[in-house]
Amino acid sequence: MLHLREKRGGTKDQSSLGSHVSKTRLAIRERAEKRKRTHNTHRKHRHDEGPWLMRVANNWWNRLIGAVYSGSFSDETEQYAAHSTTRDYIWNTIGSSMWGFLFPALTIVATQLAGIEQAGMFSMAFALGQVLLWIASFGVRTYQVSDLDEGHSFRDYVICRVLTCTAMVIVSFLYCSIMRYTQPMLGICTGVLGFRAVDQLADVYEGRLQQMDKLYLAGISQTIRSVGAGVLFSIVLLLTRSMPAACISMIVAAVISFVLVTLPLTLFETQPARKASIAEIRAIFEECSPLFGAMFLYALIDCVPKLVMQSVLSYDNQLYFNAMYFPTHSIIMVGSMLYKPQLVRLANIWSEPSKHRRFSLIVFALIGVVALVSVVVGIFMMWLGIPILGFMYGVDFQQFAFLILLMVLAGFLSAAVDFLYQIITVLRAQEGVVTIYFISFIIALVISLVLVSLFQLTGAVIASAVSMAVLFGLLLVKYFSIMKTARS
Repeated sequence: MLHLREKRGGTKDQSSLGSHVSKTRLAIRERAEKRKRTHNTHRKHRHDEGPWLMRVANNWWNRLIGAVYSGSFSDETEQYAAHSTTRDYIWNTIGSSMWGFLFPALTIVATQLAGIEQAGMFSMAFALGQVLLWIASFGVRTYQVSDLDEGHSFRDYVICRVLTCTAMVIVSFLYCSIMRYTQPMLGICTGVLGFRAVDQLADVYEGRLQQMDKLYLAGISQTIRSVGAGVLFSIVLLLTRSMPAACISMIVAAVISFVLVTLPLTLFETQPARKASIAEIRAIFEECSPLFGAMFLYALIDCVPKLVMQSVLSYDNQLYFNAMYFPTHSIIMVGSMLYKPQLVRLANIWSEPSKHRRFSLIVFALIGVVALVSVVVGIFMMWLGIPILGFMYGVDFQQFAFLILLMVLAGFLSAAVDFLYQIITVLRAQEGVVTIYFISFIIALVISLVLVSLFQLTGAVIASAVSMAVLFGLLLVKYFSIMKTARS
């Protein structure tokens, strides 16, 4: 019995020992897991404290992957607020600036890395792109963002834009064939015009963001696309010294930014749209045809001096003209930054008849601000602008001082013309506008043919300013006529 008790006691001791060992192992495991959790927490904390841009990129990538796994982008919860006026102004300014100054900046890069002749070709392709992009745009953006009641589905706008971008590509191919472009001009035009086509496809999605009062997101999308295209162009040109390759790389950058940023951002941050309708698509084309006609003719009016120069003067004159066009472009871009965020607000004001007087005050106040900006730009160009242009392009622009002042005047007139066009669109009074632009185009063509033949580069600059003055005067008469009709 004693032996049995001892045996049992031994068993009990062994059992206690085993239990103690198990508890010890469990405690060790718990401490290890705690250390692992603490380590992971520290790692996550360090990740969250990483560079802001890296955190944003990682979060965006995770959001994209999550949407892909879930099988739907539109079902994702919106994360960015609407009605943010400050952010709208900031990011619209940044986006418009990057988009507007992309080609002038790349012209400088091309001048330094590829020479004046090929930079002149790039400038000509850019001018051509400024005309043909209106085939892709079809004047729909302002009409779309002022469609506050969503009379047309967003899918209607997308299908319209796909059709117009396709038309732009076809017209671009036909133009290059008719002009019998060969390399390197053919490759340069392919890259520039292809980039413009993708850019305008992205524009309809950015218009949707603006329509939903999230203009700042559209500005971010535009910034990423423009910066990406500019950086890739510069890198490829630096490494290859091939202008066609550099231009085609811009298409690659635009497609990547569209697929990874613009498209998913719009689907994430806006409500799902109802189904498209053939009747509604047709209605959009019918409504915007006058706008397209007007803006296409406007682009032609702006480009006519350059097109006439192409048949008379060498490509280096295209470079000089575009360099002097820089202040004009700056004024147009600043004007666009000022009025674009106001379009939805102006549409709301106009919808109330009692506020029509206030509407007119805002319109002329904005034109006055553009005039003030033009004066500042003119002073700057005479003071520092001309030496800066000379440094960037390696050309003495002091000899063109008077022509640069004329370009500043043309810049004010161009910005005012663009603004009045937007206002007429908001007022839904675009009937007869095409006639105004057609008359101005005929005048611009005649003036350009005569002046470029007589005075070459000087004649082209004078023709540009006079053409815009004629168009501005006619549009101003049209605006006063609309306001008079509204009061009666």
